[in-house]
Amino acid sequence: MAAASAVADQPKFFTALFSRRSVLIALVIFVVLVLLCVFAPLIAPADPAKMSVRARLTAPGADYLLGADAFGRDVFSRLLYAGRVSLSIGLGVAAVSSAIGIVIGLMAGFFRRLDAPMSRLVDAMMAFPDILLAIALVSILGGSIVNVVIALSIVYAPRIARIVRASTLVIRELPYVEAAVSLGSSTFFIMTTHVLRNILSPIIVQATFIFAYAMLAEAGLSFLGVGIDPSTPSWGTMINEGRQYIDQAAFLIFFPGIAISIAVLSLQLIGDGLRDALDPRLSKDL
Repeated sequence: MAAASAVADQPKFFTALFSRRSVLIALVIFVVLVLLCVFAPLIAPADPAKMSVRARLTAPGADYLLGADAFGRDVFSRLLYAGRVSLSIGLGVAAVSSAIGIVIGLMAGFFRRLDAPMSRLVDAMMAFPDILLAIALVSILGGSIVNVVIALSIVYAPRIARIVRASTLVIRELPYVEAAVSLGSSTFFIMTTHVLRNILSPIIVQATFIFAYAMLAEAGLSFLGVGIDPSTPSWGTMINEGRQYIDQAAFLIFFPGIAISIAVLSLQLIGDGLRDALDPRLSKDL
């Protein structure tokens, strides 16, 4: 009942969430970053794909706010449009991996005969380094946005699954769950109403962190050349394109790198704030 009661008591929830000023600042920064990317068509000063030989590797200035890349394309415009792709991938991975992890975790935690095989599968997947497993999956599936989301969702789903399983093992033994079983409630009803609703807190927090991890992973895959199609701008592909010109135009990797750092740091702080606000043991004195 922790998640439901925390959200229901909204004043207390928001007081706990913003008890640290850093969380509020992080949330404002992240919202501003998202809005800049969402409204990129209205904010961007130029077409992100428009090339100009004369503007090639132009330093930041009046004509090009953040400079121009090796093809004479406006870096600021590309940064805004690239953010839409990077943020979409992060959000997609957080949503899909959470859905997969919830199903696996609930099944493993609620049905004893499925616990051992599913737990071993999750342990086996987590034994591989995240980036290596992601590279293998993307190499098999192909380098499109959808395939990157699928690959990273498979990589991060075990994190959610382990949390859901552990929480389900505890909740299924509680008196109100046993009462629901005695009353003849269906297994699906019990799992969704009595179990899932009461383990949303750790899922939400972990999904926030996965959002950040996925953005970093996408940047890493694109930097290694196995991410999304290079013709599709993302912060990772921008860094990959600019690395060969680091001696001449370091700003080509500096600005997308800063964008990734700001987004990831903001999400980490927001996740910490959500964890504190949704955990009654941490927020009971607020």
